[in-house]
Amino acid sequence: MKLMVAAIQMNSGLDIEANLAQAEHWISKAAAAGAKLLVLPENFAVFSAAALFDAGEEERESQRFSQTLKAWSKRYQVWLVAGTLPFRTRLNNVANAEPEALVHGRRVRTRCSVYSPEGLCVAAYDKLHLFDVQVADSQGAYSESSAIEPGEIAVVADLNGYRLGLTICYDLRFPELFTHLAQLGASIITVPSAFTYVTGEAHWLPLLRARAIENQCFVIGANQTGEHPQQDPAKPPRQTWGHSCVISPWGEVLAMLEHEPGIACAEIDLDQIAELRRKMPLLSHKRFTVAPKR
Repeated sequence: MKLMVAAIQMNSGLDIEANLAQAEHWISKAAAAGAKLLVLPENFAVFSAAALFDAGEEERESQRFSQTLKAWSKRYQVWLVAGTLPFRTRLNNVANAEPEALVHGRRVRTRCSVYSPEGLCVAAYDKLHLFDVQVADSQGAYSESSAIEPGEIAVVADLNGYRLGLTICYDLRFPELFTHLAQLGASIITVPSAFTYVTGEAHWLPLLRARAIENQCFVIGANQTGEHPQQDPAKPPRQTWGHSCVISPWGEVLAMLEHEPGIACAEIDLDQIAELRRKMPLLSHKRFTVAPKR
């Protein structure tokens, strides 16, 4: 089974409408190039949920985004992995993305949803691993947990004869999650991201290639790129690495951008996975497993 896929690279800013216009521009370009599975980057519409909180618009905006994404996937007849958006609700039923309850306090869930060519939300995943680290860049430190509540469940979506594993950005550093998704049958794993310039330059491509090789699956990394101003004008802008790409199960870079917004398109052959796993059955050779942290 051959499939054209696309990683969409964006430079999202503070203007939500401009971000949405940029996203649709690249979605239309990817669809015109024949791509049927498209991946938007993390924070593609809203780089900081604080802006929505300050305006008291978080829930209304989240619903508006959902309607827009449904319309895009139907208009362009694509499977759309919709980067991430902030939601005030937790997920109850992952299969149909029904919300359960409100997140406590002033935090949100950062959620990646998948939309079908029929305009339906078929799966949703709340980011498991939060970026609470110190980085040698202009920000100095990042604390996602101050604004984001982590999810609890790994998610694989069924898409027309193949399974798609969902991850978000910092998840890339946790190989046990990718192995779990592969064991659940994922043949493609998507990584919408806003990887920093410093960490991206050092680790983005090696990690993507490693996750593809060790799990014998295709990996699509859709990253933000360039400088991103912050709500507080006194703070320096964030800088992200770009280099969105499509990686084969053998670790080959099938398509990759550099620092400009755009699309990285590649045709992938999902039949390669069964043959590769037959010849080198890594998943069945594993001797150690990591129990989920509770």
